[in-house]
Amino acid sequence: MTAMNEAASTLRYAKCIEASKRIRWDIDRDVIRGRALDTDHKFLPDGLSFADRLPFLSRDERRLMSQVQGRTYAAMFALVERFIGAKMVELSREHALGDQNAMEALVRLTDEELKHQELFRRIERLCADGMPDGYAFLPQANDVAAFVLGKSTWGVLALTCHIEIFSQVHYRESIAADAELSPLFKDVFFFHWKEESQHAILDELEWRRLDASIGDQARDAGVDDLIALVAGVDGIVRLQADSDAKYFVRLCGRPFSADEARAVASTMLAAYRWQYILSGAREPRFLDVLASLTTPPQRERIGAALAPLMEA
Repeated sequence: MTAMNEAASTLRYAKCIEASKRIRWDIDRDVIRGRALDTDHKFLPDGLSFADRLPFLSRDERRLMSQVQGRTYAAMFALVERFIGAKMVELSREHALGDQNAMEALVRLTDEELKHQELFRRIERLCADGMPDGYAFLPQANDVAAFVLGKSTWGVLALTCHIEIFSQVHYRESIAADAELSPLFKDVFFFHWKEESQHAILDELEWRRLDASIGDQARDAGVDDLIALVAGVDGIVRLQADSDAKYFVRLCGRPFSADEARAVASTMLAAYRWQYILSGAREPRFLDVLASLTTPPQRERIGAALAPLMEA
């Protein structure tokens, strides 16, 4: 990395620190504010839940589907922030005797990710208070983190950048504009978005910094790791979509035909693949970074791995 690029990077780290200080928020004072989740409202918009794709559901049932998915949406962010925080602690050590702006920015990111995990644990408790028994979030955060952190840092940073970019897109393009959402649930992702905006910048800076320090063989292995990580995410969403579809059908309290039950399950899976994989994989901001760090054959391998999910 040239001296000019290093100066530009340290300035970007410093701007993330300034933004982190300026927008700092508190879970109780700013987000929850003594409120409960209002189950008379949707939790997720149709653009994420795909509930509007099932014409045999009533309006109330579509709202219920959005709530089941919203509960999982919060749990999934708590899950991924476990390994993101751990990786950023590791990366911050690389700056300990170097760029102090970079070190502080990553320490602040880690602190914010820990706060987000606590926020989503609080939301899960509120969901449990307001929704019937029987829901289960099946992935185990520490097991998932161990799997992810066992991959190369290049692959982990690629996945992390992808996640934190799509979280921005979901809020801006779907959540912010939907007036039918639970006010509390909407606020959760408004405040989450405010801090994740800086995190996505830091992910890109660290990914580019790491990429500049490795050779072609290590980068190619990183691409393989990214493909394996995406396959791991798909395994998680397939498992959770099946569990959530069964929970939803039980909650509806009426018989579904076999075709309707299959449609619920396939729509739930399609929604989860869109939420956690495809919406980020198609986002121009992520694609631009990926294109700048990979060769055409490497991008073809990634595209071939994603193609079955897109076709499904």
